[in-house]
Amino acid sequence: MTFTSPFAASSAKAGHGSIELAILPPDTPVLRNISYQYPLKLVAPDGIPPPEGDDDNTPRLIHTVFLLTYGGGIVAGDSINLNVSLESKTRLVLLTQGSTKIFKTPDPTLVSRQHMSVHVAPNSALVYLPDPVQPFAQSAFSQSQIYHLEDGKGSLCVCDWVTSGRPARGENWDIHAYTSRNEVWTCSKDVKKRLLLRDNLILDKHGRTGMRLSERMDSYAVFGTLIIRGRVFQSLSQHFMDEFDALPRIGGRNWGDDVQVELSAKEHRRVKRQQQETADGLIWSAANVRGFVLVKFASREVEGSRHWLRDMLREEGSMLKSFGERAVLCLK
Repeated sequence: MTFTSPFAASSAKAGHGSIELAILPPDTPVLRNISYQYPLKLVAPDGIPPPEGDDDNTPRLIHTVFLLTYGGGIVAGDSINLNVSLESKTRLVLLTQGSTKIFKTPDPTLVSRQHMSVHVAPNSALVYLPDPVQPFAQSAFSQSQIYHLEDGKGSLCVCDWVTSGRPARGENWDIHAYTSRNEVWTCSKDVKKRLLLRDNLILDKHGRTGMRLSERMDSYAVFGTLIIRGRVFQSLSQHFMDEFDALPRIGGRNWGDDVQVELSAKEHRRVKRQQQETADGLIWSAANVRGFVLVKFASREVEGSRHWLRDMLREEGSMLKSFGERAVLCLK
């Protein structure tokens, strides 16, 4: 006897997921759709009101989704594909519950992959502050994050960072290959989409010089990129540029007298943070690129980058006021 299922066959593909934020009339943001298939897992706690509303465009709820994988990491050959859509006047925080671990592969040509495509409508905003990617020794991984800003008016604050592996096990950039690509496009119904920003990180075992990757990384255990754009993060963008301009420069010298100038509270915090940056072996830069603020950073240990980024965000404060403490969970 043959049993016929009364349910339609599933069209979902392994590793595929979807997140859709929409507005329930008249003005309540809702998580309209969230779906996922193994090995991807999505967890969405209840939305929370923003701690402080900055204007009439501030939504009544901020939604958070945690990106997870079964088993705590990505196995060789796994492929994850996530689509995210934000309607106007919605805000989303994407987080992880720990570093994204990339397990070793039996063959360097068997590459684990992760792709995320995000559509951001005008007056909506995305915060993507995951824990860093942690590729284990003999792993091969490739990921891409593609952001589409409708009419170029959405807001982004996204971080992409990677560590050298498991230092407790003596791993130090002992990977076969690691690539990460971030692209931001502007799109509209009547105009062909246009590339605004492309940032690529390519790490391979030997490179063109033949030097080992660990030697080329100059003892740095973390390398990261922070991309900021849009009205919601305008103050944060300016903060990074101001603090970068205030960094001590090579060859800088005080040509005045030796009288100690009394520092303001902000200057005291700046000096203290810069001293901590030196102790952590942290270096960073910031630049304006086509309306973006692009921040690059590296440090000797993971905690150095984590503490620096946390201090920068907390000192400026606008993200915590607009998105709440959840937005910086990966930095605690």
